[in-house]
Amino acid sequence: MLSPSLQEEPKTGNGVTADLDLDWLSLDDDEEIRWASTPHRYSVVPALLVGVPLSLVLVGIPIVAASYLQYKNTNYVVTNKGLYSKRGILSRDVKQIGFEKVQNISYSQSAIGSSLGYGSVEVSTAGGSGVELRFRSIPDPASVQELIAREIDAGKRDSADGDADDVLAEILVELRAIRSAVTDDGAGGDAETPTATGEDVGAERTASETAREDR
Repeated sequence: MLSPSLQEEPKTGNGVTADLDLDWLSLDDDEEIRWASTPHRYSVVPALLVGVPLSLVLVGIPIVAASYLQYKNTNYVVTNKGLYSKRGILSRDVKQIGFEKVQNISYSQSAIGSSLGYGSVEVSTAGGSGVELRFRSIPDPASVQELIAREIDAGKRDSADGDADDVLAEILVELRAIRSAVTDDGAGGDAETPTATGEDVGAERTASETAREDR
């Protein structure tokens, strides 16, 4: 269940749908939602401005209905690992991009969107052609862009820390192997060094005295 804090804008908390259906979202065990929203409710205003006058001739009704259904059936999610987008009224189109693939993040606002507090965040990936994922008409796009940038930086720091731990572990393994080899060599050297006994000394002395008598 999504907590209320995740349904608010990163800064202001205005204009975000209170109830989000995220049954379509499948996360890893260690993946956590940082932000989730539908498009801003005021993003339907342009459709209303066009559709309401035309509703007198029944042309504007489909325009308003389509805009509202798109607003209700679109979800955007930011986790600690990546970005998710779900669109579609009758069908469902889900896109996901991991932070390791993100190359560039930007946001834009039209004149109407800027005055009403919504805009779009665009994400490009390494090796991709143009914008790969777009959060359309979301509340406070600048804050969402900053949130995504922070999560990407945090992921890079965690990855760097993990690599450093791996290198340290490898160094410790090598040091233990060297110490073990040195200890084994020392023990082997002591075993090969001959130790003179009393009988050996006596035998050498007798042989020396016999040699002198012969001379």
